[in-house]
Amino acid sequence: MIPVPGHARIWIAMDHTDMRKGMPGLARQVQHGLHRDVVAGDLFLFRGRTGSLCKILWHDGIGMSLYAKRLERGRFIWPSAKDGVVSISASALSCLLEGIDWRNPQATWRPRMAG
Repeated sequence: MIPVPGHARIWIAMDHTDMRKGMPGLARQVQHGLHRDVVAGDLFLFRGRTGSLCKILWHDGIGMSLYAKRLERGRFIWPSAKDGVVSISASALSCLLEGIDWRNPQATWRPRMAG
């Protein structure tokens, strides 16, 4: 799990994002598309068209990190707004990254562990 600092805000980009973008492309999208400061210490979440891949861009004051997570089954639950940016809580982020519907928390499919 990403160590989310207490002062950081978590922003979700509502529009679909080209998942071929790396740090520079996503940082430009934060600055020009979302009109936010990419080095302010906030986390920025992006989702591709299919909804199974999520990327998180975060600058921790030392350097920029890019995290990616792909769900084996299902899709990430995104808020309903059509465009712009929405802020969520750290607990909602935890649910979102686990593939749990943070609006109505219930576990989704998980692969069985060998053993």
